[in-house]
Amino acid sequence: MRKQTLALLACVALTLPVSSFADEVEHYEGKESANLKEAVANFSEYNEKLEKILDGELTPEAMNEIHQLTYTLENALGTINEEFDELAETLEEIHLASESADTEGVASNGKEYLETSRTVIE
Repeated sequence: MRKQTLALLACVALTLPVSSFADEVEHYEGKESANLKEAVANFSEYNEKLEKILDGELTPEAMNEIHQLTYTLENALGTINEEFDELAETLEEIHLASESADTEGVASNGKEYLETSRTVIE
């Protein structure tokens, strides 16, 4: 019985540093992306920062930097995803309008589609 108790206490002791470390993780806001243009700029800038850090040694300081910059990347990617969901809907409107020879629908949605898509790819 004593061996089982000691084994149980050893297991609990081994989990304490992990639990303590998890409590110490700081969370950051990250840079916000108000629109697609900002999101693409932030995404590009912070991907470059991530690449530079990954090219070096992954020290605790580097890991902290990566942790911090992922918040901005997540914000940018969230905005890009939202905008691209809308872009897909606009493209579908063009598709449907083209099927029914709706020139006005194609023209208006086409302009909106190109304006948004060119924010990412020229």
